[in-house]
Amino acid sequence: QVQLVESGGGLVQPGGSLRLSCAASGFTFSNVALSWLRQSPGKGLEWISEILTGSASTYYTASVKGRFTISRDDAKSMLYLQMSSLKPEDTAVYHCALGSEATWTLLGSWGQGTQVTVSS
Repeated sequence: QVQLVESGGGLVQPGGSLRLSCAASGFTFSNVALSWLRQSPGKGLEWISEILTGSASTYYTASVKGRFTISRDDAKSMLYLQMSSLKPEDTAVYHCALGSEATWTLLGSWGQGTQVTVSS
């Protein structure tokens, strides 16, 4: 049974940083591409970043590129999202998900999420 559990969210001031973590279990972690999604108030789930197997490649949506960094630790079955230069529009619930931008909706597996609020 796939389990994805996010942590690390909180309240941060504009320009600040946060590191999100995702603990995964129930599948062969190293064999799977992984993504971070977010859902802002009143909006649907939005893909924001992915990392392929072996950390070979990473991709970002334009709004977070240069500010967010995705990484993975296959030995610990952990996915991370380092967020810096945070903006109020980054306020959302952040979810980790199986799959890439092209496949996460088909796989349909993501965690409950962690709330990130960017506000002064």
